[in-house]
Amino acid sequence: MRKKIISVLFVCTSLHTMAQEKEPGMKTFGKAVTEKFPTTRTFDLQYEQLGSTNYDSQLFGNDFEKGKIESHSRLKAAFNMPFYVSDSKRFVLTSSLRYKYETYNFGNIYNYSLATNYTRNQQDFHYLAAAVSATYMSTLFKKPIIYIATATVDGNEKNVQRVKGFVTANLILKRTASTTITIGALAMLDPSAIVPVMPLFTYNHKFENSKWDIDFILPQRLLFRRELLENGRISFGTELNSENFYLDLDNADLKGIYELNQLELKSGITYEYRITPKINSFFKAGVNNVLSTRITAKGERTNRYVYDHKEDTQGYFRFGISYNPF
Repeated sequence: MRKKIISVLFVCTSLHTMAQEKEPGMKTFGKAVTEKFPTTRTFDLQYEQLGSTNYDSQLFGNDFEKGKIESHSRLKAAFNMPFYVSDSKRFVLTSSLRYKYETYNFGNIYNYSLATNYTRNQQDFHYLAAAVSATYMSTLFKKPIIYIATATVDGNEKNVQRVKGFVTANLILKRTASTTITIGALAMLDPSAIVPVMPLFTYNHKFENSKWDIDFILPQRLLFRRELLENGRISFGTELNSENFYLDLDNADLKGIYELNQLELKSGITYEYRITPKINSFFKAGVNNVLSTRITAKGERTNRYVYDHKEDTQGYFRFGISYNPF
């Protein structure tokens, strides 16, 4: 699973809000997306801190290291801006910029081949990405459908590394006052993608005579939510996230540009609060399970990895603030 697969799934959840409108339009779609996903707002800033965890790794299929990650943090910033809207309001071009600063601090490390212990200095990584997305709204079988095509250029602070892309289509299959079901498909334009085509499915249901609702996206999230206080909302559940960045390696075993991909399953609580109509904040906390951490040569499929490691469950918290002037 790659980050681009997860990021595109916001389209599915936004269709729930569109389904409540008799004639859903691009403005409704955009509002739904930014309401559910802070990173799609005009400006977004997030900080995440993960607790200590033990790890055990392999290099080229052989035991390599085991040790402790004392702390792990991420600082993320995002900027999104539409730069073209058609007269019909059904076609929009949007530019996006992303920046991430990731740090690791290690404890004692044991090397299997050397049979010795050592420590490692703090490791810092920078990730940058720029994207252009085309969004088109239409109807199919008299139901709203959204088409999106995105091209992304990403890299690190040293150089541009890769060009990636995807196209997706999402259709409202059923809509009632309390339930919305959508289906869709995602096609990857990336030779390193493990799954080139992926089905999408969402289910949103508001319980009868209750303030609670369930929000399910296959395979990204399962949340139980309700409004809390005048401008707040609380959620409980599980979300699947992925992270990546590039490494410039020059040692006896690995030379050149490599990419780290990490898949995480986060379970816990989220509280969102609207400070003003244009400024929103959130706080998340819970447990983080790392399902997979792999390093591959740049552009290679993730199943052709040279390095992988397992981590114990760890605690985490994340907070963020976003500004949406429009």
